[in-house]
Amino acid sequence: MHSFSGITSSTPKSASANRRRTSEAGTEQAYRRRAHHVASNRRGALLSRRVPIDRTAGQEYSDRVAAPVAATVAATAAAPVAPPRRTTGGRDTQHATVTSSAVQPGRPPLRGTVVLDVTRVLAGPYATMVLADLGAEVIKIEHPGRGDDSRGYGPFNEGSSAYYASLNRGKKSVTLDLKSDAGREAFLRLAEQADVLVENFRPGVMAGLGLGWDEIHARNPGLVYASCSGFGQTGPYADRPAYDIVAQAMGGLMAVTGEEHGGPVRVGISMGDLSAALFLVTGVLAALLERESTGLGTRVDVAMLDSVVALLENAIVRNDLDDISPGRLGTRHPAITPFQAFATSDGHIVVAAGNDGLWKRLCRALDSEALVNDARFATNSDRTSNHEALEVMLSPIFASRTTEEWLAALQHSEVPCGPVNGIDNVVDDPQVAAREMLMRVTDGDGRAFRVAGSPLKLSTGGVEPRTWVATLGEHTEELLRERLDMDHESIEALCRQAVI
Repeated sequence: MHSFSGITSSTPKSASANRRRTSEAGTEQAYRRRAHHVASNRRGALLSRRVPIDRTAGQEYSDRVAAPVAATVAATAAAPVAPPRRTTGGRDTQHATVTSSAVQPGRPPLRGTVVLDVTRVLAGPYATMVLADLGAEVIKIEHPGRGDDSRGYGPFNEGSSAYYASLNRGKKSVTLDLKSDAGREAFLRLAEQADVLVENFRPGVMAGLGLGWDEIHARNPGLVYASCSGFGQTGPYADRPAYDIVAQAMGGLMAVTGEEHGGPVRVGISMGDLSAALFLVTGVLAALLERESTGLGTRVDVAMLDSVVALLENAIVRNDLDDISPGRLGTRHPAITPFQAFATSDGHIVVAAGNDGLWKRLCRALDSEALVNDARFATNSDRTSNHEALEVMLSPIFASRTTEEWLAALQHSEVPCGPVNGIDNVVDDPQVAAREMLMRVTDGDGRAFRVAGSPLKLSTGGVEPRTWVATLGEHTEELLRERLDMDHESIEALCRQAVI
């Protein structure tokens, strides 16, 4: 079984001895050398392109350890050797060319990566689900007896939470009471074998359990420790609790969402959670890539509030340059016109005339070429300044025909447009089906239902979302036995103590 330590779970005592010797060395340089050696066991010939930060120590390490290990790996490993370096403009660079033997079609990019998932509800579980889709082995740690809070969220399929299933497919479930000494020790031993740890508790909770960044990094210097919280690990709000609606409200998203003269509107999906989840995945992947050079793990800190602010698009610069606080515009865009929804005779259609050329095409498709010569609408800036007058002229035109009729006319003229679909339309859309964006998952009791698939499509394949959902604690005994070498009696004792 693969683990970050490069030692299979069948030899935990040797792995523990190695870790103790490293810890006793007590220096960051010792950690660095151990991490490099660990990485060499996992990635073979990639060792040849690792460059320690400390150049002097790095050269000594390369001469004494890396070169012999690389030679051994090159002679025995099936993985291809990294290509040689070349010098360009006085700078040491790496050839980007990959030989065909190095390409493994269908191989998940994160296969062999172990993710310890200590997250609940949405932001964290969504992030680790994306990592699972990319091939990572995700071990979800849940509280004995109740599990992730979202196991209690509807809708339910014969008592099983479809909400939970939609965010946790393809993950192994292990129950551990992290407040108990035995549960904490088991978790630390699992962390020693992991590549990534993801948690979304309030700042300080994990450290209070003895499972914070400092404690984990000391035991596994190569582990990427990713934290997602409402307000981040620093700042005056760090200790505050938060849910998605708090991040949307405080991040300004609700101030720019809704009808112009209406009140605050929450975006229909949890953008605070989901944006943070995707930034968290980005941070984890960047940290794993950095580890290829340093051998060391990184602390990734993502906040929901930060993530919402990062997605405000041009609202901040408009506030800064125009000295206004951008407000709600309905479906309209603040800088592009027409770029909004219009009512048709039987529904709604959205039109996006993103430049003057598209505006002219739109006018021709609407059989309203006179609008092209109207000075009020000559340029995009003119149209935006006079958007109210333009909307008055366009609305009755769109209302005169059905959505399908307008879609046919506008698509023929290559004007970006689309219907305003309900979810029932989305799940029946042929494009959605062609892109495999719906998948059927099965929970531990054999109940099946549809969820969203992965939007990631790689030319080599390898992104294959798993279709099973674990029951609470389904993999506890298996992983304690295989990864921690615990026997049946020891596991039974933990069960009697309510640790698992």
